[in-house]
Amino acid sequence: MSGVATPEGGRRGARHRVVVTGLGVVTSIGTGVDAFAAGLRAGRSGAKPIGAFDTTGFAYSNACEINGFDAAAWLTAQSPDDLGRAAQFAVAASRMAVADAGLTAQQVRDVRSLVSVGTTDGESRDLDHLTALQVAEGDDALDEVAARRVWPGRLSAGIVRELGLEDVETVTVPTACAAGNYAVGYGYDAISSGDVEMALCGGADALCRKTFTGFYRLGTIAPDVCRPFDADRQGILTGEGAGILLMESLESALARGARIYAEVLGYGLSCDASHPVAPDRDSIARCITAAHRNAGIEATDVDFISAHGTGTKANDVTEVGAIRQVFGDTLPRTVSIKSMIGHTMGAASALASAACALALRDGFIPPTINHRSTDPACAVDCVPNEAVEAELKVVQNNGLAFGGNNAVLVLGKWEQAA
Repeated sequence: MSGVATPEGGRRGARHRVVVTGLGVVTSIGTGVDAFAAGLRAGRSGAKPIGAFDTTGFAYSNACEINGFDAAAWLTAQSPDDLGRAAQFAVAASRMAVADAGLTAQQVRDVRSLVSVGTTDGESRDLDHLTALQVAEGDDALDEVAARRVWPGRLSAGIVRELGLEDVETVTVPTACAAGNYAVGYGYDAISSGDVEMALCGGADALCRKTFTGFYRLGTIAPDVCRPFDADRQGILTGEGAGILLMESLESALARGARIYAEVLGYGLSCDASHPVAPDRDSIARCITAAHRNAGIEATDVDFISAHGTGTKANDVTEVGAIRQVFGDTLPRTVSIKSMIGHTMGAASALASAACALALRDGFIPPTINHRSTDPACAVDCVPNEAVEAELKVVQNNGLAFGGNNAVLVLGKWEQAA
């Protein structure tokens, strides 16, 4: 299952196999891999009233906000004041991923590496702050410290600076809610081709007024909780956090005796660009098929799907329609962890990738919580409310975004005998 994609989408030439050996996660249901795994298994909810900004005037204002995060506990080479909240999440998650992989920063420094971080909003929380100052007090009142933080490249550059990396390619991927999968796919290509030996890839975003208000005006914010695939679903809850995967070649992992969470088998991308916000079923189906082809698997090999699963009327019906278009009438279990952690924007598919890696390692499928009755228009086994134990070999992670940007990642269980 190694190789690179040909223009036709097949495999060509034996290249380096790519494995995940470290995970770093910052979420509303737990920070750190153990807390996150426990939260997934327990079906924990991160939903709560928003405290990040003034919600006066909104009829309802729940989100999956992270409380008690202390950036200073993770940053050693730079001041937390130098980074916006999203970059703080990304840097902290990278520190966790390196440590979780059993590596030191020096060991990562010693090899050619890649840092690839996806985002939807960059540092829009700082932009919210600057806009409020400008409106209330004028240009002279603008906060120069916050202004220096808004460059979205700091999400990846902050990681490089924190770890002291030099022989490194640094990329921030702005493909909205599919950006985490895009970033992981970028890392997969870089390692499999031999361009780099290790990669820190994922996504990060922070709760901000701009995005909450935008979704609210679209009528897609749920008043209480997110209920993907449910007949009574009313929309998303915005969230925040970061998920970073440390990936390396299989040779590197085996040579140092690393613990392997999962193998990255391949991925697919599509962009229909047919509508600013409406998902396109055929484009999503093409993306899933491309991912299977790139990974060298058949649809029947997939044991469960981590869906984009936003909990909006349009997304869930369209996404399940695309899945059915590829899988036929026999669908694998299809879950949405957004029911627990909310829609974390650019971090969403990265955190779902981390959840998939944990599911493969530990043998369970996380639940879709808040579920009452399944909408017949998107009938799937969404593993309602309680996690289930399962022997898993291949999992699929969907990331779908505004503008028709789609990215589907396929992960496989690593078995020494294989």
